[in-house]
Amino acid sequence: MWKQWLVALVLVGVVVAGAGVYLSLEDPADAEAEDEPTASTVNISAPEMRRVRDEVSAVANLNAMDAVALTTEVSGRVVELNLQTGRKVQQGDVLVRLDDRQATADLAVIEAQLADARRQYDRARSLRANNSVSQSQVDELRTAVDVAIAQREAARVRLQNHRIEAPFSGVVGLSDISVGAYLQAGTVITTLDSTDQLELNFAVPERFVGQVQLGQPVRATSPAFPDEIFEGELVELATRISELSRTLAVRALIDNLDGRLRPGQFMSASLTLQEREGLVVPEQAVMLRGDQKYVFVAEDGQARRVSVKTGSRLPGWVEVTDGLTMEDAVIITGQDRLSSGNRVRVIESDRAIPENRFDSVQGS
Repeated sequence: MWKQWLVALVLVGVVVAGAGVYLSLEDPADAEAEDEPTASTVNISAPEMRRVRDEVSAVANLNAMDAVALTTEVSGRVVELNLQTGRKVQQGDVLVRLDDRQATADLAVIEAQLADARRQYDRARSLRANNSVSQSQVDELRTAVDVAIAQREAARVRLQNHRIEAPFSGVVGLSDISVGAYLQAGTVITTLDSTDQLELNFAVPERFVGQVQLGQPVRATSPAFPDEIFEGELVELATRISELSRTLAVRALIDNLDGRLRPGQFMSASLTLQEREGLVVPEQAVMLRGDQKYVFVAEDGQARRVSVKTGSRLPGWVEVTDGLTMEDAVIITGQDRLSSGNRVRVIESDRAIPENRFDSVQGS
């Protein structure tokens, strides 16, 4: 039995000695190469100088500068109709005329009564010269003339009320009125909107009130025209801040000569507080950890973490106000797997920065 144990111990000794000889013959350089980590493949981009804007974004609504619902002031049958939805009309154009024959006849009666009152008054004045009539009779006849003049003016107004005219130049809205229809007083005939310029109404948070000024540029977009920006400028500021929302209501004007925008339309507005040249990097390069913002920079084949401060944003880009220079090689891909000091291998790629469909619009 003891011989078997002796043979086993000899075999174990031989194996241990062989392993020691093998390890002693291994190349130290190969061992160091195995311990050295593999370089990470990354893309880089140099910071750029671009024009950036400090902007306030808000939800906005479009309203016509002048808007009215046209109604009848008297009852009557429609005898003339000049309503065509979407047609531009000028101030003073007759849109609807009601049957005014009775009103015309009433005005003729009043004018005849006025003429008779004036004749009697003139005769009384001539008789008063030789005391044939009393002064009180002359005064009564003068009062009758004044009353007839007032009645004539009232009759003219009633006649005019049978004509609905455009109070300002604008675009006619929908109407269900037909010639021959009998309309009661107060019936809504159609709408009229002035649309060559539209009001863009939105609100600015209270903290920006000190930077808001009349004349500042406003840019607006609409879901109806997703790739287009409509420009205008700030023209009115509210005198009070809303206690509920802590915002200041403001109003801008946007040109709409082509008539594509319509009152009541929803818009997204951006008010430009100021513009300047700023250093920007692709937004994908900026990493967040808590309240810290940082990027990785490639230096001598290694990654270096750099804390940065950011400012305004552009489509696909972020302004860096502190921490970088234009000479820094900012890593824009693969940085989520890096730590400061890691080895990196830079490669070139045209698709490292994804295309942004708003980039061309922003630069227009």
